[in-house]
Amino acid sequence: MNDQQPHSIDMTARSALAERIAREAGGKARSFLAHPDKLGWTEKASSQDIVSAADEATEAFLREMIRQHFPDDGIVGEEEGSTTGSSGFDWIIDPIDGTMAFLVGQPNWTVSVAVLHNGEPVIGVVAAPMFDEIYVARSGGGATLNGRPLAINPDWTIRSTTVGFGGTERADPRQVGAFVTRLYQEGGVIFRVGSGALMLAYVAANRLAGYYDPTLFCWDCMAGMVLISEAGGLAEFAGSLTEPGEIWAGNRNVFEDLKRISAMRGEGM
Repeated sequence: MNDQQPHSIDMTARSALAERIAREAGGKARSFLAHPDKLGWTEKASSQDIVSAADEATEAFLREMIRQHFPDDGIVGEEEGSTTGSSGFDWIIDPIDGTMAFLVGQPNWTVSVAVLHNGEPVIGVVAAPMFDEIYVARSGGGATLNGRPLAINPDWTIRSTTVGFGGTERADPRQVGAFVTRLYQEGGVIFRVGSGALMLAYVAANRLAGYYDPTLFCWDCMAGMVLISEAGGLAEFAGSLTEPGEIWAGNRNVFEDLKRISAMRGEGM
């Protein structure tokens, strides 16, 4: 083991904590649904980009638990920004990925918790409380759904089943239209829910053939990227810890097709 690799004990402890707090955070967020009057929400960048009291309370819980157990780790969260650490580990958290879905009573929202070591995603947990599902992955340790091992079908194409798509109001409408048109021209079909983390988890679980989003943030995708990698797939994020970017995910065939289709930008249409 070289100095750049995380110690297995460090990884085990953080993986256990990530799974535990994702479960507990999901329960805390879900409890807000019993009291809709306490869900007061405000717009951030747009009417589709919102934050609720549940988001804020759940992120505060996640941050407190991380600080208690690993005070030297950094934390990057959707609602409260980032704090630097000195351990080489950084936690990337999204207390409720799919806030709009959460607020309107849809079940497709998640809690996403990832851990990076020296900038590389090494632990990923996506909890889907309304489905009683938890996806867990650790670098070199595989990926699971409720304890069952996950393995991406290596033979699937973009036509084998639906393809997850996460384009929001942040995306260029022309880019969105070009991607969707080209995908349908090649026999693919779009699947979309409000949570990018959930759609990435669905790729790892063979519920989707692949996933593409032109403007995803790190807290939406880091956990899902570990899941997909450990399930035998490919995932690439073109953003950073501060800026959104494109993401492509699937088996090798699907990954390469999604990169090709998204790069066309309407050419030849």
